[in-house]
Amino acid sequence: MAVIRRQSRVIDVGGVSIGGATPIVVQSMLSTDTRDVAASCEQLQRLVDAGCELVRVAIPHNDALEGFEAITAASPVPIIADIHFDYKLALGALERGAAKLRINPGNMARMADVDAVIDAAGEKGVPIRIGVNAGSLAKAYDERSDMSLPEKLAESALSYARHFEERGFTDIAVSVKASSVPVTVAAYRALAVRCDYPLHIGVTEAGTYERGTVKSAVGLGILLAEGIGDTLRVSLTADPEKEVGVAWRILEALDLRRHGAELISCPTCGRCEIDLFSIVAEVEERLKSVDRDVKVAVMGCVVNGPGEAREADFGIAGGRGMGMLFAHGQTLRKVPETELVDALFAEISK
Repeated sequence: MAVIRRQSRVIDVGGVSIGGATPIVVQSMLSTDTRDVAASCEQLQRLVDAGCELVRVAIPHNDALEGFEAITAASPVPIIADIHFDYKLALGALERGAAKLRINPGNMARMADVDAVIDAAGEKGVPIRIGVNAGSLAKAYDERSDMSLPEKLAESALSYARHFEERGFTDIAVSVKASSVPVTVAAYRALAVRCDYPLHIGVTEAGTYERGTVKSAVGLGILLAEGIGDTLRVSLTADPEKEVGVAWRILEALDLRRHGAELISCPTCGRCEIDLFSIVAEVEERLKSVDRDVKVAVMGCVVNGPGEAREADFGIAGGRGMGMLFAHGQTLRKVPETELVDALFAEISK
């Protein structure tokens, strides 16, 4: 069953559309020191190669602005400036090529400072994401006892958005993140029915690669399956390239978008008589260079071969020192185990 997307307005981020019926956009964030332009640009290119479509860059101090300008100038994708506390950094980022700003108005000392950012972004036609996190709620909402945490997150974000609109600024995206999956899901559900802003979704501070992947897949999977979410970031304590890979796998699992080939493989059992783990690892690595939308299956035995993997475009199924090569559910021929992977990719290349 196809996912029915929530209807939202569309904003333009440096040529990348977010919202409406446009494809859900994958984001990540540089983990490098912005002052090291070479290292930042190298990581940026790796993110782009992995399928990242928007890249966020932290600007913690004035010294980061010069490097930020060089990064935006060299980047093949739009760059988002991530600003906390000091509104002057947001103004500096706008002058240096930011395609979008991410701010939490509750982190800024005065609304007059927020207004200065709104007005400057409006003059340049640069959208702003209002990013409210559970760990940094504005005091006025954090201390309220009449609201649940998801309600506080949603209402806080909406109150800022209303203020932006009152100043004539409508190029808004919104996020309401928490490290708790239930809180995150409830907050976005509350937000989704009360506005038409494009929503950037994510489970913040999700954790290490394994734990963070599980939390993100569960939280974002629920929201995306309900049609909530126009752009997403998977937040991991890991190389940001891995964030991009997990994001694409989540979208792929829901048939929302695909980036390159999809791999399916069986969990193995006592029937498996080939070195399936190493074969799967090799196939997965080699599939990184395949940019076609194809589904590839690696199965441990004939029981889980062409039958259970009949939806795959190409696949291999193991036997005793041998394996079957198949395509679109039809067996092509038997191949020695040592030649299985090469035979598979020769068939894909056709």
